This record gives sequence, structure tokens and C-alpha cells, in this order.
Amino acid sequence: MEDKEKVGRQAATLVKDGMKVGIGSGSTARFFIEALAERVKAENLALRLVATSEESKTLAESLGLKIEALNEVGPLDLTIDGVDEFTDEMNGIKGGGGCLLEEKIVAVNSERVIWMAEERKHVEKLGAFPLPIEVIKNGSELLKKRLQEKGYRPEWRLLASGERFHTDNDNYILDLHLEQIEDPHTLHDELIHMVGVVETGLFLNMIENVLLASEGETYWTTDKPLNA
Repeated sequence: MEDKEKVGRQAATLVKDGMKVGIGSGSTARFFIEALAERVKAENLALRLVATSEESKTLAESLGLKIEALNEVGPLDLTIDGVDEFTDEMNGIKGGGGCLLEEKIVAVNSERVIWMAEERKHVEKLGAFPLPIEVIKNGSELLKKRLQEKGYRPEWRLLASGERFHTDNDNYILDLHLEQIEDPHTLHDELIHMVGVVETGLFLNMIENVLLASEGETYWTTDKPLNA
């Protein structure tokens, strides 16, 4: 079993009967969703679920899970999601799949947020992974130029066809190639106040812990017991 599947399946054990749960997006989240669907069927769990992307919603529903809107469910008990890069401070970059806005909306409305990842995504400083920002279409070319002038090396997120990627909210994604982010809080504050920027992929001070997998073993980033 590869590490992504191992950590995804382990994360599914954190869900308890009666919970309101946010389900993440991405390749690791896919294993989590599949394992959660197995548990719901086998244990007859009563859950209320909110998805962070149309892709995750479609997968979950195909496996027999009922997905509801966040407005209907209200505040969540737990959200489990993947992460593209994170530090010891529990800050991270998300949005490699283009779902960063919905992922952040779900995260800030959750009592607990846990990420699941392979050990290789644990870094000393953020920035090697390009930082995605979701931007409004109107004026986006001018916004890109302003970001270029700041030295942030923005590039449009493109599909294999060469067309621009559209988020679930019909916005564009600009990926900033920064290499290293010295102060993620200051950078987020700067970017989020630029007119046309909807949200950044910097997820700061939001999570409880990261469940990691390496060489077939799963463990928490902290010393917290795995079954806690």
C-alpha cells in the first residue's frame, strides 16, 4: 500500500459516529473518501458531510455518501484534507488542485482541522511549491502585471489543452513561483488586500495537526499519540 493510501485510510479512522465532517480534495483525499465510504457502509455511521470541491463531491456521491452544503450543515466538527507543503509551525500551502477557496471556507468553519500528507511535504520553509492565488477574471491581466513587478513570478494555471484553469467558482488561478517565503503572514496580508485577489493558498494558524505517512508507517507530526 502506497503512503498516500496508507495515510488516507488512517485519517478515515478519526471520524466518529454523529460527526459533521468536511472532506478534502486531491489525490490523498480520494483514499480518505473511499475509506470513509467503506466505514459508513460497514458501521452504519450517521454523518453529515460537506465537500471542498465538485470533484470530491462527485466521488463521494458515487460511493453512496450524501453531501450537503455548508450553509445547511452549519459549523463542522472536523475537516480532513490534504496539503501541498507545510512547516513545523503548522502553516501550509494548499491549492495545487485549484480548490483553495472552498477548502479555506470549510476549514475556517470547522472546530478541528487535520491535514494528511506524505513526509516529503514537511518542509523547513514554505515556497518551493508554487503559491496559488484565486483571482477574479476581470482585470486579472493587470493584476498579473502588478505581481510581476513585485517579483512574484506569476503564471496562469493551465489545463493540458493550454486553456486557463477555471475554479469551481469560475475564477482563475495564478501560481506564484517564490522559491522561499520568509514571512507567510505578511505575504498573505499583502496579497489578500490586492483588488481582484479572492483568496491565497496560504493556510495559516488553522490546523490541529498533520497525519503523516512514510515508508508504510503513519504518525503525527507532533508527539501526540496516533489514536488520540
